[in-house]
Amino acid sequence: MTAPAIEQRDDGKVRTLTLNRPDRLNAFTASSYQLLASMLDDAAAADDVAVVLLTGAGRAFCSGVDLSALSDGDDGPAEFGAAFDTLLENLLAFPKPLVAAVHGVAVGIGFTLLLHCDVVLVADGARLRAPFTQLGTAPEAGSSWLLPQVVGAQRAAELVLTSRWLEASEAVDWGLAAQSCSPDTLHRRASERAHEIAAHAPRRPGRPSAYSCTTAPNPFAPRCDANAVRPPNCCGCSVR
Repeated sequence: MTAPAIEQRDDGKVRTLTLNRPDRLNAFTASSYQLLASMLDDAAAADDVAVVLLTGAGRAFCSGVDLSALSDGDDGPAEFGAAFDTLLENLLAFPKPLVAAVHGVAVGIGFTLLLHCDVVLVADGARLRAPFTQLGTAPEAGSSWLLPQVVGAQRAAELVLTSRWLEASEAVDWGLAAQSCSPDTLHRRASERAHEIAAHAPRRPGRPSAYSCTTAPNPFAPRCDANAVRPPNCCGCSVR
């Protein structure tokens, strides 16, 4: 039996979604975009889910888009574009707190996905990268608006224009992550934090988080089509 591309596990009011393509460093395909979008939609509607925790299996959180899926002919630009749009719409509309536990690398969509999370924990040694200028593309998933809001205009410009790696300690210093911890304790700490948040989560299902900047409506939403960046290689990456 083939393992699901994303695994789901419920623990009390916390639902953990684990990107589960470790042999590809959890790179996304069009189908896994669609799957994550659907799972977020399900979590949003579930009365017994207060918080969603995102993480990755194996050595990395997410290495971006799996370009081999395109070269192998499994997914085309249209499939990637449509699936990406659906995921972005569901991220923007998601009404409950999102927590991320990041280890290894977070590149491309693995990086921009974090900008839609309310609380991010990173493992010591984790590295983040927004490689869009290296790829000759525009930043994706609203990151051209969100990233400056989080780290400031100068740091956002420097990070995007150089396509350089951002270390875990910098991610915390810059406000991209709430805290760092050892890889051995990352998932336990992230789970503890998610349960703490769930204990204080809004009681009415579907009510937007009163505490979140990322779940609040923001002015980049009408421009999401321009930021979606259709061709899948625009969301791809190199982890070299």
